[in-house]
Parts: sequence; structure tokens; C-alpha cells
Amino acid sequence: MKHRKIKTSTFGLKYGPRKALLKGLVNHLVEKERIKTTLTKAKNIRPLVEKAVTLGRKNSLHAFRLLFSKYSNKKTVSKIINDLSKRFKDRPGGYTRIIKLGYRKGDQAQKALIEFIDYKFSPKPTKEEKEKYKASKEFQSYRRLQSKKKKRHKKTLNQIQLQSRRKNR
Repeated sequence: MKHRKIKTSTFGLKYGPRKALLKGLVNHLVEKERIKTTLTKAKNIRPLVEKAVTLGRKNSLHAFRLLFSKYSNKKTVSKIINDLSKRFKDRPGGYTRIIKLGYRKGDQAQKALIEFIDYKFSPKPTKEEKEKYKASKEFQSYRRLQSKKKKRHKKTLNQIQLQSRRKNR
């Protein structure tokens, strides 16, 4: 009976790929705490994240196993249980917010930003801060290490190429 079916957004995908897409978006949102996506995807992952955080608040082995069976990423599950559940311990629900960003140029899809309520935005460093960091000793030693690694890598590549030329003669 057609009238009894619940209408859900399929994104033009079959069940398996759609499930994988939503799982990946949830994993990315938990790790980054803020992602930019389309409005329909944001609306679809919101209840999944909310339920995951609510389940993580139980902080038990059973909750860990249930979350791991759904999201199968240890970093994500441990962050939900150890970090997010403690941050939202006193909050009864509504851990995420969706902010509309306008329309995408190519296909006019509506973009949205989904983030956790207590996300702290840190702006990009200014030119003065960047120059100050570049002048520091830490940055100079880091650059020296990187250049040494590049030289070693180039040397090994040259050796490999030389050996292959000898074999191909």
C-alpha cells in the first residue's frame, strides 16, 4: 500500500550506498565537530548524531559496542563516549545546530553548516601572527627537518631509478 510508506530522502541512492554516505557524514561531523554539506544531508544526519550522543552518555561497554556496530570507527565512538557525552551531560537533547549558507553555484543545491552547539570558532591567524610564527625557532627547526626528509626521499628515489635503469639495459 503506497499510502503507508514513510517518505525519506534517498539522495538518488540505493540502501547500501545511502547508509555508507550517512555513516561517513556522521563520522566526519564527530571528528571535525563542524561540516559543510547540503541542507537535506544535514537534516538527515542530525537525528543520527543526536541518538549517538544520547547513547554515548550511558558510558557503558554495551553502549560502546552498539555505537561501534553502527559507525565502525574507533576514533568516532571513543570521542562520542569520552568527549561529547561529558560535554552534553546536563543537556537533555539538541546537541547540533544547522545554519543555512545559501545556494551552491553549479546545481543550486542549498548548502548548510551543521555543528555541535558548543563549537568554538577560531579565526585564521593574521599576517602579523604568521610572520611572528615563521620567525620563531620552533618553525625554523621544523623547516630544517622537512628539508632533510625531502633530501633523503629524493636520494632514495634516485637510487631506485638508477637500479631500474641498470636492470632495463
